[in-house]
Amino acid sequence: MSRSSVSPKVRRAGACAAAGVLAAVGLVAGSGTAHAAEPFRVDYPVNGSTYIKTTDSTMKLGPGKLKVALDFDTGAFTADLALPPAQGSFKEFGVIPVSVTTEFIQEGQTTGAVDLITGATKSTSKVTLRLKNLKVAGIPTPVGDHCKTEKPATINLTSGEGFDVLNGGPMSGTYEIPKFENCLLATPLINLTVPGAGNTINLTLSPAELPSES
Repeated sequence: MSRSSVSPKVRRAGACAAAGVLAAVGLVAGSGTAHAAEPFRVDYPVNGSTYIKTTDSTMKLGPGKLKVALDFDTGAFTADLALPPAQGSFKEFGVIPVSVTTEFIQEGQTTGAVDLITGATKSTSKVTLRLKNLKVAGIPTPVGDHCKTEKPATINLTSGEGFDVLNGGPMSGTYEIPKFENCLLATPLINLTVPGAGNTINLTLSPAELPSES
């Protein structure tokens, strides 16, 4: 999509929309005054990664989609972020190979705001982490159907250098992983290994798209 083919209304929407989180993630409104009876909807393809400090491992995130509803008058927005399950692997105690599938489940909507002058965007998401398909030393280790964090993790994101209203760009932040529950006999091992602070997340928003019918 070229700049010349995008209407001024979509350009303004782009700024905020990107800010969502779990997104999520952010974009800024353009010059002039915009009035809308209802929040303007726009979608952003999302890719990224998250670094888990306690396991010294990185998981690829995406491809996903950030669906944003922007209030032109205030710069406030709400957003929903859909990501596919992420595949992770690391070595327990630096020796034993472990692999696991992690689902990032958004709890409620991402909320945030765009500075309508500078375009700086901030967002907050609540995300529950659910673990599946755990293997330790290549051996399937049952965790049940409800192995998840005891409470949602809070993820705060801010727009980064080079972020562009129309073409998207980077969003990043840090978060703490709470303890897990309902993971059967694997619960103590998981809580010994995974929870902790200092985890980072980096997302890249692709150019804005008009919402699909779905």
